[in-house]
Amino acid sequence: MSQLMIIVGSTRPGRAGLPIARWFTDRARAHGGFDVTVVDLAELALPLLDEPNIPRLGQYTRQHTRDWSTRVTAADAVVFVTPEYNFGYPATIKNAIDYLHVEWHHKPVGFVSYGGIAAGTRAVQQLKQVVTTLRMVPAVEAVHIAWHPRFISDGQFHADETMAQAAAAMLDELARLEPALRPLRRPELVGGGTVVNRGPNGAQSPTARPAG
Repeated sequence: MSQLMIIVGSTRPGRAGLPIARWFTDRARAHGGFDVTVVDLAELALPLLDEPNIPRLGQYTRQHTRDWSTRVTAADAVVFVTPEYNFGYPATIKNAIDYLHVEWHHKPVGFVSYGGIAAGTRAVQQLKQVVTTLRMVPAVEAVHIAWHPRFISDGQFHADETMAQAAAAMLDELARLEPALRPLRRPELVGGGTVVNRGPNGAQSPTARPAG
């Protein structure tokens, strides 16, 4: 079964992202189209990017990067649960993305966003610029939650029917996109004439060869 990785983007104390992510994780598991794993960036605790080499090379020097590479490589699809801070998405998400490169390629990606009147949509639009540069394919469907505190009580997120329907539609779309994109994730088809080889501890290192 395809592997769906749900990434909890907020790390601040008392964050709303955790109960929202728990709700969406339950929906994803009930959907039945994926094996679901959750990565909480607060627990992952990646330092601010500390690799000396550009991620495209896959020449990782830190164990936390190798471990993160292994986890992202194993995912077939990704969902980011993101707040909107000052019309944008949190630095924790950008940092986690920027550690890696080819590991993200040709994977479908969805978004569960939350915020005020804009429901996190401005954060999502900015994120789309980043993930499409990494050859990810965003699902058109998404879950956008406006004025999210009113849906949280006693540490639980209580979604309405519109949110539940949006989550189901996004999961359906991710399930359709994933097998269509899967052939593109073959190492010999990595763009630019670069073949990705496995190195120690699951790290990836590219070996250039002429395209075609």
